[in-house]
Amino acid sequence: MSRDGKGAKLHIGTRGSPLALAQTAAVCQALARARGLTSTGIEVRVIKTTGDQIQNRLLADVGGKGLFTKEIEAALAAGEIDLAVHSAKDMPTALPDGLVISAYLEREDVRDALVSRNAHSFADIPQGASLGTASIRREAQAKRLRPDIQIRPLRGNVHTRLRKVEDGEIDATILGMAGLKRLGLTAAITQILPVEEFLPAVGQGAVAIETRQDDGETRELLAAINHAPTAAAVTMERAFLAVLDGSCRTPIAGHAVVSDNRIVFRGMILQPLCGAVYETERTGTIVDASRLGADAGAELKSRAGGDSMAQAV
Repeated sequence: MSRDGKGAKLHIGTRGSPLALAQTAAVCQALARARGLTSTGIEVRVIKTTGDQIQNRLLADVGGKGLFTKEIEAALAAGEIDLAVHSAKDMPTALPDGLVISAYLEREDVRDALVSRNAHSFADIPQGASLGTASIRREAQAKRLRPDIQIRPLRGNVHTRLRKVEDGEIDATILGMAGLKRLGLTAAITQILPVEEFLPAVGQGAVAIETRQDDGETRELLAAINHAPTAAAVTMERAFLAVLDGSCRTPIAGHAVVSDNRIVFRGMILQPLCGAVYETERTGTIVDASRLGADAGAELKSRAGGDSMAQAV
């Protein structure tokens, strides 16, 4: 049965965090505008992932990437849902057999933001203050700018992290601008960190929509809401990360920008134990996005020492 405005319901799988639900609502709104799907034609299914269930340990210690996607992907592969909505940065570069990313919403702000109780900027954070984060990329870049800062492990959704700053459990944290904007929490921002100084994670700010490869009807439905420039940019970033085979123990950052038919990319690997930072850039046409991203990854993998990357932190 056709789902284009009438017929069978479209079943969407998502995590249950406020941010995940806001992203899913954005997908539903896009489908309503482009395809006329109303709320009666869509059923959202909240699926609790391993990453949601484990809150007292760092992701790097319990399996890394995929902890926020595997249960949702299992439901998708089993046909229990028709599509899955993910934060692109949570997705492993290797997807389960038979699953593909079929669309991306237009990307939100990719930058990171500082939230602090007692500083107006990153430079003003008091000597030896605590900064809470579970991201080794953010940790490595923060320590690069301010070696004196004390990193404290911090898990939980956006509201939880903000509350821990407000309650004084930590002096500051770093959060994605995209999530703060989607949740209407930009008033909490102390300083927006420029991309030139604080390079984002691969896929940051992008919402990825995953389907079964053989589900032509759903993939055709999503084609109407796919944002091609975002798709090209994130494809390049994911190609970069795939070559590096980055684990949650490897601080890696990568960001691509599309303008007309051109794409510009900057990638980085940090090795905090020895203080090394490896960077590269690529420029080309969007049709070469995947190849250029992989080439950038191969360069940094060679320069950083290949197998040594897993011991970067």
